[in-house]
Amino acid sequence: MELSGKILNEILAKLKIETLNEMQQNMLASYDGGDDFVLLSPTGTGKTLGYLLPILKGLKKKSEGVQTLILAPSRELALQIESVFKKMGTPFKVNCCYGGHPIKIEKNNLLNPPAVLIGTPGRIGDHMRRNHFDPSDIHTLVLDEYDKSLEFGFQKEMEEIIKNLGLLNKKILTSATKAHEVPSFTGVETPIILDYLKDVEPEKLTIRAIKSDNEELDKLDLLFHLICKIGNEPTFVFCNHKAAVARISEELWGKGIVHETFHGDMEQQERESALIKFRNGSLNVLIATDLASRGLDIREIKNVVHYQIPYDEKTFTHRNGRTARMQATGDVYFVMAAKDFFPDYLKEEPLIQEHEEADRLPIKPEWVTLFIGGGKKDKVNKIDIVGLFLKKGKINKDELGLIEVKDFYSYAAVKRDKSKDLIKRLKGEKVKKKKIRIEIAR
Repeated sequence: MELSGKILNEILAKLKIETLNEMQQNMLASYDGGDDFVLLSPTGTGKTLGYLLPILKGLKKKSEGVQTLILAPSRELALQIESVFKKMGTPFKVNCCYGGHPIKIEKNNLLNPPAVLIGTPGRIGDHMRRNHFDPSDIHTLVLDEYDKSLEFGFQKEMEEIIKNLGLLNKKILTSATKAHEVPSFTGVETPIILDYLKDVEPEKLTIRAIKSDNEELDKLDLLFHLICKIGNEPTFVFCNHKAAVARISEELWGKGIVHETFHGDMEQQERESALIKFRNGSLNVLIATDLASRGLDIREIKNVVHYQIPYDEKTFTHRNGRTARMQATGDVYFVMAAKDFFPDYLKEEPLIQEHEEADRLPIKPEWVTLFIGGGKKDKVNKIDIVGLFLKKGKINKDELGLIEVKDFYSYAAVKRDKSKDLIKRLKGEKVKKKKIRIEIAR
């Protein structure tokens, strides 16, 4: 597809972006030719658009098969890539495949092959083994956050997929960190390397430590008082283990802290709901494992809290990458018991911040998320939901926030003080001639 200045401007307008950043411009300018690419750029700098625009130049309208395959380590990142591509408003079909999503729906979608296929290595490999799509027309492969896919144990699946791509002539590998080496199974030998990691400004981060000088003072108490002091600022609390996330969550709920959790043992809809709440402002605290340290489409985070000290500098860097993105600043906190020590990889000792007992809980966010029992497969779209909430629900436009429509259900943020009356007014109402259930999202 020819990517003229007019078409590019139309895409940027749809994405609500005024201009491409330096990384995206250089990726677009360097892409022509037969070279492979390794794109290294921090989280939040627009890597997805950085490779989607050049890919668009290589798509042909008359081709009937899958032309580009994009592999991502997590379902959240795969869905984020799909969302960006759809917002670009191109004439090309895109599909997303991932674990936890009904494979029958994905199989049916693949009967009319998309030009761009996005998915996790495990699910794409499954479809390939079942011959649900023909890989013979795929000429471009993207391994997004390829080092994370390796960490998640997807090497075997990625090797198997690549071996079945006989016409592959272009490969793009992306990462938010400098991996030790590009895996040989990718076939990438002398790539063009665009490295923007050196442009990270560590001075944007202020690193602090809340440390107990009393062995009887539990770390959970330190965390509780810190969250209360932070107040309503968006905050990620990172743990090394899923069990720690569950334990901390139970304790904080008992203390009255509104929050959600995010880790690999949660069902897809649970993880999805937690991210949507955080994204739309109806949630300010998310307690997570390192699954949340990369590849999530979420709003700017002001604070990153290391409840458990990261095992290595790489993990530490990725967690911190959730804050101080682009032109923003952020605070990083270590929560430490009296017996804890700072890790050796720290360049300098953090600022020690005195423990202060909280005198009140953070106020609840002004937004709350509603669950709507209808989605894309029911022909429900955002316009339907806006019309229902404003006309039948009798709320004002500024009282309705972010709306996200999934396959079988949707979510909408509304002002907290309007939510109960709104649910009462919409009880029994229909969308596309079907009664739908509306309630506070759990």
